[in-house]
Amino acid sequence: MYRLLLSSALLLTVSAQAPPAEPLDKPTELRALIERYSADRGLLSRFYNIGLSPTRAQRMQRFYADWSARLAALPFEPLSQDGKVDYILFRNHLQRELRQFDLDAQSQSAISSLVPFAPGIVALEESRRKLEPLDARKAGAALDAIRRNTAETQRTLQASLRSTPVSKARAWKAAGQVAELRGVLARWFNFYNGYDPLFTWWAAEAYRQTDSALNSYAAFLREQVAGVRGAEPAASGAGRRAGGPPDPPDPNAAARVNSRLDNADDVIGDPIGREALISDLAFEMIPYTPEELIAIANRELAWCENEMRRASRELGYGDDWKKALEQVKGLYVEPGRQPTLIRDLAREAEAFLDQHNLLTIPPLARETWRMEMMSPERQLVNPFFTGGEVISVSFPVDSMTYDQKMMSMRGKNIHFSRATVFHELIPGHELQLFMSARYKPYRALFATPFYTEGWALYWELLLWDMQFQKGPEDRIGALFWRMHRCARIIFSLSFHLGRMTPQQCIDLLVDRVGHERSNAIGEVRRSLDGSYPPLYQAAYLLGGLQLRALRSELVDPGRMTNRQFHDAILQLGRIPIEMVRASLNGQPIPRDWQTNWKFYGPIQP
Repeated sequence: MYRLLLSSALLLTVSAQAPPAEPLDKPTELRALIERYSADRGLLSRFYNIGLSPTRAQRMQRFYADWSARLAALPFEPLSQDGKVDYILFRNHLQRELRQFDLDAQSQSAISSLVPFAPGIVALEESRRKLEPLDARKAGAALDAIRRNTAETQRTLQASLRSTPVSKARAWKAAGQVAELRGVLARWFNFYNGYDPLFTWWAAEAYRQTDSALNSYAAFLREQVAGVRGAEPAASGAGRRAGGPPDPPDPNAAARVNSRLDNADDVIGDPIGREALISDLAFEMIPYTPEELIAIANRELAWCENEMRRASRELGYGDDWKKALEQVKGLYVEPGRQPTLIRDLAREAEAFLDQHNLLTIPPLARETWRMEMMSPERQLVNPFFTGGEVISVSFPVDSMTYDQKMMSMRGKNIHFSRATVFHELIPGHELQLFMSARYKPYRALFATPFYTEGWALYWELLLWDMQFQKGPEDRIGALFWRMHRCARIIFSLSFHLGRMTPQQCIDLLVDRVGHERSNAIGEVRRSLDGSYPPLYQAAYLLGGLQLRALRSELVDPGRMTNRQFHDAILQLGRIPIEMVRASLNGQPIPRDWQTNWKFYGPIQP
């Protein structure tokens, strides 16, 4: 009895001290269906896992078509508002996946002549995946045929370059595919080598020679055709000789990274064109043309420049805001002190949110974010921060040159950092990802950068309006990033429209925004190298403007408080913001819904 009473007393004590329970996520009618689809899609993607395989394309096309028909057969009108939102999101996703096959086929046809040996490699791995009987002698012959095809392709291309040049973008993409194919071939070889003595006898040496030929060809494409020297293969180590020791440390790694920090020659991208941009914008539910979005960015950039001049005058530099910017860049912490700065800035932002009752911060989210320092290799494409549960901090390392260290510290100065730490942590990406894992997590399938990055950027806009910045130096730090996001829209869309080269994109960041050149090179490299979708860089400011417009509809008239508005958004998942709007204002959603929300109003390109 004593133990029972003691246990009860302890439970009462813990219960009294525990924070109030958060509301649980409510299921919608389509949640189970979408979760089933996601599970099936993941299974098929893992089985048909060769990106260049026609078999994979055919099977996934059939899968998406079957699910499109299944969704179309569902009754729509009886669905709740959340159910209708899920329906529109799911249909939009399936339509995009089906449309992507045509775009992928066009893209692949443009470089297929540079990788004519791809079908042979794909056939070997697909046969293994199907567990078909292996003829070791034929496997050795197949490897030798791939080697000869690879060597002949390289010789033919080298001989024709003067008369028939190949674009840098095409060569770079082909080099990436060769690296991917090396990985596929290594996977196939590893399965048999050492387990099948006859296979090893016939195929081990043939594989070594074939892998060497593929590696040589990839290097030729990168260095002699694309003109990129010192870059690692896209699939580093994938073609390593199976069963051998790991690659030894590279003594030249630091020098190679340093050479790329200041080198714009390896900033290569492949413009997708206006038609593809229009298609992507429709999928992201942005009812503007690329030209209209560039006009919006130019208008916002002009506003920033006016505010920069105002802050510059306060610092005694008149209208020469670039001199004021130079002063701010010189206000950095000493090496080793950046983590302390980031910690203090994060806590300052949390206190501001609490003071103004702007949103709910779950205690666990506040407790568990953590920090890492970014490797020199990652800094090539992430010259500032990345955020979420872990904030990864870019800062110079000892292997960098003196000039590189100075440029890096100037670009991560105190006031630039104060304007972005909360973007990466709370209330930005860390809180956003914490909540999306707990509310409608199945909607991760529909995640869009216009929400993911737009939410974090929106807080930069709102905290500016609430005078979070303490003085002209802070305002300059915030304006630098706002100008940066305007420039991202201009250069990324202009590049994909064929109006700007990578070098012109870099020059825009240096001349119009005030970037350190190595940081500008890293920013443009990240934006154009294919690791992000074409609209990703434009999504920051445009998504933030969408959320600001939505707040003016719901908070300014008093329909919601700031806290209600922000908490509700975080519980809807990382979906297109027009669907967030439909969820929050309860507007009718027809079955044939199409994007139509002009969140910025009319604008002339």
